[in-house]
Amino acid sequence: MKRHLLIFTLALLGFVSGSANPADDMRIMKRDSILAQITGATIPEKEWLITSFGAKGDGKKDCKPAFDKAMKRAAKSGGAHIVVPAGEYKLNGPIHFVSNVCLELQEGAVLKFAPEPEYYLPLVKTSWEGTFLQNYSPFIYGYQLENISIIGKGTIDGNAGSTFATWKSQQKKGQQLSRDMNHNETPVEERNFGEGYYLRPQLIQFFACKNITLEGVFITNSPFWCIHLLKSENIICRGLRYDAKLVNNDGIDPEFTRNLLIENIEFNNGDDNVAIKCGRDNDGWTTARPSENIIIRNCKFKGLHGVVLGSEMSAGVQNVFIENCTYGGYCKRGIYIKTNPDRGGFIRNIYVNNCRFGEVEDLFYATSMYAGEGMDNTHFTEVHDIYVKDVTCQKASAAALVLQGTTVKPIYNVRFENVNVDQAGIGLSFSNTEDIILKNCNLGGYVGVPSTASAKDNIFNK
Repeated sequence: MKRHLLIFTLALLGFVSGSANPADDMRIMKRDSILAQITGATIPEKEWLITSFGAKGDGKKDCKPAFDKAMKRAAKSGGAHIVVPAGEYKLNGPIHFVSNVCLELQEGAVLKFAPEPEYYLPLVKTSWEGTFLQNYSPFIYGYQLENISIIGKGTIDGNAGSTFATWKSQQKKGQQLSRDMNHNETPVEERNFGEGYYLRPQLIQFFACKNITLEGVFITNSPFWCIHLLKSENIICRGLRYDAKLVNNDGIDPEFTRNLLIENIEFNNGDDNVAIKCGRDNDGWTTARPSENIIIRNCKFKGLHGVVLGSEMSAGVQNVFIENCTYGGYCKRGIYIKTNPDRGGFIRNIYVNNCRFGEVEDLFYATSMYAGEGMDNTHFTEVHDIYVKDVTCQKASAAALVLQGTTVKPIYNVRFENVNVDQAGIGLSFSNTEDIILKNCNLGGYVGVPSTASAKDNIFNK
């Protein structure tokens, strides 16, 4: 509390003394007050080798019993630092965390999960595309835990290409039923899916947990979203590496989550790099817990979209900082805000600073009409207070800046400053907006000093 007061006082003194950029001072003060609350997990001192529980890194032996045994003992003894040395560890089923555990995957260590769906039963409490339900267990899962971490230079291989990755074409029945149960407010304990519904589980999910660190590991071949942080808080995701290009392999999906730092990550995903969500429709409104206080910095984006807010965001998204990020390859869209009149909620206090992109389809795209859904509904989203500064892009083949509000809820109070795009199909496209400011922006090239007129240029001489 004292530290937060000091930060506020120093910022206030900056305003009084005539700071050159009071808006930047306020943004930095707000960001730093959030950073002061993020500590992640504490690593337990007690260290165990997973091989002492019977695991063998030969790629043949089923090591799930060894991980289960280690977690059970850690629960009884107050926690542990479980070390996985180099080798390939086959897992016929999920790892279920307990509190106060650090799982360290040393360089050369590979957790390779079995692809057969039956290994991920019985059902567990989870969420699927913003709806709470029971489904197949995520491959690494924790529910209502504290002080948990996964660290090291090893690999988490979901190995899901032959089964789960093929399910999207069969998921419609389960997907629609989950949404109907959401809209009809069916009790969550009656929302049982799993076999026959083809709703893919996440690779890593921590649900209703706090004090989490995920650092260093390499992630590949996820069955669905790679990391799903659901109703959790005080989290550090740092130095992760991805090559996850199966279907819907989002990198990190925070949902109903607060106080999260994402930094120094090399994304390479078959879908969104970071997708900030907050519940679908009735489940979001009932939960009424926004995703908030999220800092994304010093990352390299590569994949479908860099940072996405929505479309499941009915409880609201606020206080998101995207700073000092660049690109490792192509992104369809750099920053993408998406909602529609099914959702309600709000998206506000979004700050994008000092980011560089190469070639994209759209650099910055905010829409309240995502996928054309819900246009007959009345749950319009408030999208406002967005600040984009010092952003560059080599080429936006479709459009540089797009804002699409609705007549009922225009997008408002958006500022673009020092946004420079070398080539753009369309420089800007704004509809149903209010109070939009552009300062020192070049969209689609630069116009230099005008040439001096000569007599032959005079139209009256022609």
